[in-house]
Amino acid sequence: MSKKKKQEAELTLKNSINENIFQQLKNKKEELEKEEAVKKEEERVKKAEEKRIREKNKSFEELLNESNMNWKNYKE
Repeated sequence: MSKKKKQEAELTLKNSINENIFQQLKNKKEELEKEEAVKKEEERVKKAEEKRIREKNKSFEELLNESNMNWKNYKE
């Protein structure tokens, strides 16, 4: 009888340790996913800011070359 109780105690201790480790791993995974999401958002904001700065600093020639209008139609 005591052997059975000892085995049950070992099983519950083993299960609780595994559950503890599992929960820690799950928490760590969630933490890493949040960090990844923050990094992606920061990268997106950084790229948007760089694009805005590039657009702001374009020369007239660059803007003209990117234009969809056919400027030859207006040339006399």
